[in-house]
Amino acid sequence: MNIDAYRFLAPKLWPDAVEILIVAIAIYRFLLFLVGTRAIQIVVGLVILSIAYFVAVFAKFTMISFLLGVVFTFAPFAAIVVFQPEIRNALARLGQSRLMRAFSRQSVAEEIAEAMDRLSRAGTGAIIAVEGDIGLEEFITTGVPMQAKVSADLVTTIFTPYSPLHDGAILIRGDQIIGAGCVLPLTQFKVTDKSLGTRHRAALGLSEETDATVLVVSEETSTISIASHGVLHRPVSPQQVRDLLSGVINHLEGGERIVEATH
Repeated sequence: MNIDAYRFLAPKLWPDAVEILIVAIAIYRFLLFLVGTRAIQIVVGLVILSIAYFVAVFAKFTMISFLLGVVFTFAPFAAIVVFQPEIRNALARLGQSRLMRAFSRQSVAEEIAEAMDRLSRAGTGAIIAVEGDIGLEEFITTGVPMQAKVSADLVTTIFTPYSPLHDGAILIRGDQIIGAGCVLPLTQFKVTDKSLGTRHRAALGLSEETDATVLVVSEETSTISIASHGVLHRPVSPQQVRDLLSGVINHLEGGERIVEATH
């Protein structure tokens, strides 16, 4: 096979391949920003309208294609107004440098680990969900929305017995507490360990539906547990909490899958 005969294609193929890869990564990252927000529902609606538009053009439905064309003409301007909070949040996350994110992650890990240590020593029940790539916006509405910097003092105060928010979960995104007193979905599978209460079932339920890391302090035993991807790790030390959240370790060993599928 004469490779030299096709060498003239190389200068044209490489720029196109790199450009396609860059656009694909940009679209993927954009969709990750939208997952878990109300914007993703609008995106799905726009996809449906786009399909309807092409069907109308193919079927020569003049009026329908004209009306949908008008909608698409003004849609970008409407999207900027409607999704202003999401766009601002996405740009803020995009603008953070890797060094600043690493420093912030370490600081948040320290504060959460300190809070878990205090709560464990006091025998105070608590549940904290640290957001991963999948957004937790849908659970904020079940509690009280917040915009507060993560601190051990604040977390400990929220879970003080008889406080208005102590029974629900705290939701954390980055270095911000975005919700408190939130209700999380309970695992839909049968839990084999009957000693586990509602907090542990909620932690498992959220870890099955999202990639969040969910930390629990047991009110009965004062032990710390971590639920991730449907697996419960217990007991866990504050140092292990710190290492996991700061990225020193990627996962914990010795997790238990304490749920079984029901038939």
